This record gives sequence, structure tokens and C-alpha cells, in this order.
Amino acid sequence: MRLEETSYDNSVTGCCADLDPAAWDEKEFHWKDKLFLQDHIRAFLHMPVNFGSVISRDHALIQDNEAYPMDPLWLTEEVSPWGSDVHVALDREIPGATIVKMSGTFLTKVFEGPYRNAPQWAGAMDRYVDGKGHEVDKLYFYYATCPKCAKKLGRNRVVLFAKVK
Repeated sequence: MRLEETSYDNSVTGCCADLDPAAWDEKEFHWKDKLFLQDHIRAFLHMPVNFGSVISRDHALIQDNEAYPMDPLWLTEEVSPWGSDVHVALDREIPGATIVKMSGTFLTKVFEGPYRNAPQWAGAMDRYVDGKGHEVDKLYFYYATCPKCAKKLGRNRVVLFAKVK
């Protein structure tokens, strides 16, 4: 499946889709072996250095292999101040690529504002998950729009995914 055949609508920006918060805010997802292409983004003190080039490379690989799911999704997991792992959802495996399968229960919450608010969003997500009677195992960020598209849309929405224990 090609990206232009999915429900991903980037007609406003020509790049990133305008995230619908109702589809993601305070939802619970149960995944069993959900496929993701895994890659790594370099950072300097938590600021991504090559996010755009990594995502562009990954999207080209997925498009060339016609492996896009109906609704594209990419999750980043900060592993250190020097980098993050990015996981891009697939609808089939790609030979030769680093593929991970995610399983578990994931709670989500949508946040809006500048990227520098990420530490506050993480704290709010911890409180939200705790209020649901769970504990965060891993935290992933779905940065749905690039900085240029966020400026064009007049807002920046980010979905936090908490894999719970």
C-alpha cells in the first residue's frame, strides 16, 4: 500500500497530516506483535540532530516496499541525551530492515505546545497513567507534525504513548 492510499490526509500542509486529537486522546490500545521499523536518531542534549533525514529515509524504504499501514504512526523513545530510537509502524515486514514487534497495553494522551514542554508532558502522562491504576513501563512520543507544519497549522500536537506494566 502506498502512503497516498491510506487515510493519512496531508492536504493542508503537503507534508504532515493535521492530527485529530479525538482519535488519540485518552485511548487504550492493545497490541500483539505490532510491526515497527526501528531506526536511531542522533541528538545533542535531547535536541534531535538528524530526525528529518532519518524519517525521510525510513518513509522511502516503507514506500518502496509498500508496507504502510492504513494510519501511519511513528513513535520515538529517548534512550539518552544523545539519541532516540524511532519506531515506524508497518503493515508487513521489510526484508533486511531492523523490525521490532511491540506487544502490550498502551495508554495515550494528546498534548499541545512547543517541543520544549516534553518534560512537563511526561510528568502529566505519569500522573494520568497512575490515575488509571497503572505504572509506566516505557514512554513513547508521537511527534505528529514537523516544525514547519506545526507553524503552518498554528499548533503542535504530540501524542504520548505509555506502555503500562
